[in-house]
Amino acid sequence: MISLKITGENRVDFAFNGKIDSEGMRQVLDEFEDKLAGMENVRMLYRIEDFEIPTLGAMMVKLGELPSLLKLMKRIDKIAMVVDKKWIQKVADLEGALFPGLDIKGFDLDQAGDAEAWLAQ
Repeated sequence: MISLKITGENRVDFAFNGKIDSEGMRQVLDEFEDKLAGMENVRMLYRIEDFEIPTLGAMMVKLGELPSLLKLMKRIDKIAMVVDKKWIQKVADLEGALFPGLDIKGFDLDQAGDAEAWLAQ
């Protein structure tokens, strides 16, 4: 399941669980681009539970959309990733170091309140 909601003037909440295929990836990337249209200084709460590696087709769709995704990423200031797996938190922290001007921080599922507070700072 994938859910993408605008929850404030510059706030987007994204929830994901399970596995995603190429059709699902295409749908979520299109929706992500539509929802971020006109938004700047975006803060995102990204919640991942029961993560499964996306299908090869989904990965290919994402790679094909990489230039558009990189442009969208420039509009995002902070991403709090609330996840159920420590290794995803570590990847989130690493990604934060790779994108100048973008703060990404990983949180455990039971730290959702801390993630909200960090986004609000």
